Amino acid sequence: MYCFNNDYSEGAHPNILNAMIQASLDQNAGYSLDVHTEHAKELIKKEIRRDDVDIHIIVGGTQTNMLTISAALRPHQAVIAAETGHINVHETGAIEATGHKVLTQQTPDGKLTPALIQKTLDWHTDEHMVQPKMVYISNTTEIGTQYTLAELEAISAFCKQHALYLFLDGARLGAALTSPINDLTLADIARLTDVFYIGGTKNGALFGECLVITHPDLKPDFRFMLKQKGAMLAKGFLLGIQFEEMFQNNLFYDMAAHSNEMAAILKKTFAECGFPFFSDSASNQQFPILPNDLIAALRENYQFQTQQAVDETHTAVRFVTSWATKEEAVRQFAADFKRLAGK
Repeated sequence: MYCFNNDYSEGAHPNILNAMIQASLDQNAGYSLDVHTEHAKELIKKEIRRDDVDIHIIVGGTQTNMLTISAALRPHQAVIAAETGHINVHETGAIEATGHKVLTQQTPDGKLTPALIQKTLDWHTDEHMVQPKMVYISNTTEIGTQYTLAELEAISAFCKQHALYLFLDGARLGAALTSPINDLTLADIARLTDVFYIGGTKNGALFGECLVITHPDLKPDFRFMLKQKGAMLAKGFLLGIQFEEMFQNNLFYDMAAHSNEMAAILKKTFAECGFPFFSDSASNQQFPILPNDLIAALRENYQFQTQQAVDETHTAVRFVTSWATKEEAVRQFAADFKRLAGK
């Protein structure tokens, strides 16, 4: 039974584990004030070509989203997101639990545009409604699509014009940056957003997301928020070691590129067999629309997730590859799929 459920089924890349083992008996300062975390920050600042940023490495994505949004917004303010956005769909009301509403827009591809953001602003016009103050986007999105440089520049300019913070969820940012259709760099993202994070959990780390704050108004007292919300890890050096290793020898990009390459084999297989897709993804998430009887046959040997029913006999499903996905397993799946599909 081979698993295509997600990109965090495996532990961590051996280089990361070895680095943690090597440093395990060293004595480190606590609470992310250690030399490994400081080195990781310097490496990331070099990558984004910015020194004027605050960097915090946090255990998980939901904690990062909740902390960032609740720290940025005043009590009467809200965040705008695509209806498919992670903060709207998969975080158990974490944002709302902090007292902030998530204002959503339906999108055809999981991406926000200035026009869609404007629709929310047009509806929220006075003090009888929550005040939109932040725009939340994901790259890649929750359905595998991604933003181009031109699209991000347009959203950034719109947010600046309307005094909105722009927050980019980068849980799968590695997959976006190494996709064959990508034209963004980390430096572009640092230039165009007010705050973003670089995902480790879904790209070969044991755990951890690296939050980068570029807007000066969002920097003060963030460590107080980390501590109060239970997100300040005493052994913070365990986070620092991982990001230090990922950004020393291109490992972050190499792992993400592998996951995309494995997904490309799956995509080619589905397309060659004539099946359509729920979304046009060039990253490590693929969403073919398959007959229900074929899905049942595949589930005898493979694990993957249901996205949504399309009609009575067809369902969109999700296949996800990772840094550790074995090419021989993907090739075997391709052969099994073609056989079961009668191709």
